[in-house]
Amino acid sequence: MSFKTLQENAAQYAMAFQATEITSAEMREAIPEWLSLYYQAAPQKDEDPCQRIAYTIVRKLTKTVFSEYKTTCKDAFVDGVLTALNWVSAEAMQMALIGGECRLKPIPAKDGFRFVVVPRHNILVFGRDAEGNMTDVGTVEQTSAGQFYYTLLERRTVDSRGYLTIRNRLLRSYSKYSLGQEVSLTSVPQYAELPEEYTFPRPVGSVGMAQLRTPMVNCVDGSADAVSVYAAAVGLIHNIDHNEAQLNGEFDRGELRIVVSADMFKRDIHGRPILEDKVFVGLDDDAESIGVTPFSPALREASFLARKQEYLRNVENVIGLKRGLLSEVEAAERTATEITSSAGEYNLTIIDFQQMWEKTVREAVQICGVLGQLYRVSGAHEPAEDAVVISWGNGVLYDEGKTNQELLSQVQSGLLQPERYLGWYYNLPCDTPAQREKIRKDYMPQLVEEE
Repeated sequence: MSFKTLQENAAQYAMAFQATEITSAEMREAIPEWLSLYYQAAPQKDEDPCQRIAYTIVRKLTKTVFSEYKTTCKDAFVDGVLTALNWVSAEAMQMALIGGECRLKPIPAKDGFRFVVVPRHNILVFGRDAEGNMTDVGTVEQTSAGQFYYTLLERRTVDSRGYLTIRNRLLRSYSKYSLGQEVSLTSVPQYAELPEEYTFPRPVGSVGMAQLRTPMVNCVDGSADAVSVYAAAVGLIHNIDHNEAQLNGEFDRGELRIVVSADMFKRDIHGRPILEDKVFVGLDDDAESIGVTPFSPALREASFLARKQEYLRNVENVIGLKRGLLSEVEAAERTATEITSSAGEYNLTIIDFQQMWEKTVREAVQICGVLGQLYRVSGAHEPAEDAVVISWGNGVLYDEGKTNQELLSQVQSGLLQPERYLGWYYNLPCDTPAQREKIRKDYMPQLVEEE
């Protein structure tokens, strides 16, 4: 299902779900625009998106976030869930950065789970709780078989006690642009085993799909909806594309032309000029007074290029990217304070997105623990809070190896408890006496025996 079709027909789909879409008109306009900025490659009348600013932002952030990402887990079931998440991590992060958020839908199998990324433009929101969490959503899946197009409408509703209800409806039509009439779920083999309505016997606590959303506050309408990573820079990106079109026009107009009398043009059988009109310009006037005149206006590319660089730097400032990631890095030397400030802002931005993914991973693991038991997935159980260990490696201003040596020296000097060092090293909670006791039992058995 393309984003354009779903957004343009949101009212039609909401009617099919027999619900009201609560997303504001401003957000319904903003989401397709974010997608258009990311996917658009062909020049328009007044804009040339050849620099692909939105694409560049998303690609660079995704690559940086996962540059040294790794997970470890001794739990076989949880490790399988983490492996499945790793397969879709880049896709999920990109879709969340583009549309503000996406959902990771776990699909149970006999020996584990796989995940399907559901982007924001394929989600209709019918309800939220007091904290802004989605409590009633609809998703659309379209497939074709023979001469028919089938549209599966899946509605997920979670009540105040955390019980999740899923309702499925299948519609059939001759056109992919219409919903058609409702038919049995058994009409398509892949949907034959889906129930029309099912309420899980145990609380799931959410709509059953892990949420991945950007950390920025909504700058479109101030609602609970998440916004694209470049939402605040939409106007600047349009200005850059407009500037690029102007610059291209400047070069086109600056090409050498030869002004000649129009009657000097040879024409084909249809009366059209044969001379290349990019080089020759015909004027309907007296040939003796015009003759042949070379014409080449002076180029003003310097002002266009300077303005373009300023736009790119402004985009970096608005989003919080490191200076030079999009614009050209200045050749002039900068002070240590300036370098530290630039790197620090960039590092904090990346950490924000890393924490965003880590939160999603932990939510997905918990959801799979509950659903796995309900679907009788092999080895499924609710994992412990410290079952997942995530490492992001070295950051811009953070050297993990150096920090490790510093903490080890503090342990050897008696300035730091070994339990706290092990908690940092293995990313384990160590704030309470019970948590430190667990670390001693699991990682310091010799010390426990001596006690």
